[in-house]
Amino acid sequence: MIGHIESYDDNTQTGVIKFEDKFYEFHIDQWTLDSPPKVGDDVDFDMDDDDTVTEVGPVGAYLKDTRPVKRRWVAVVLGFLFGAIGLHRIYLGFYGLGIAQILVTLITGGYGVVWGFTEAVLLLTGHIYKDAKGRFLK
Repeated sequence: MIGHIESYDDNTQTGVIKFEDKFYEFHIDQWTLDSPPKVGDDVDFDMDDDDTVTEVGPVGAYLKDTRPVKRRWVAVVLGFLFGAIGLHRIYLGFYGLGIAQILVTLITGGYGVVWGFTEAVLLLTGHIYKDAKGRFLK
């Protein structure tokens, strides 16, 4: 099943996965990578018959944490063309910032476009160089 890591505690080495409206606890022994899980990661997990998690691993783009997944030029183009509505931030995984940019643009009557344009320039010059998961941009 595909779930979402809601929490992880390094001290107890346990975490919680959310799948639909249910929560499942797992231990680091069930984690398939060497690096510890991160809150917010999407995971594929297996369970036995009594709803106990047996194996947990990252899904898709998260299989290798250090491998770049998102492209800088796509974010730059989205920033220049649709920066007022935060599409570049949504593309990079910063959903809250994207929604904030939409609200600022609506509240200011369109002047929020300056925020998007500024971030497009920052992306172009390399000052913004990571996505929401901390991976470098291609």
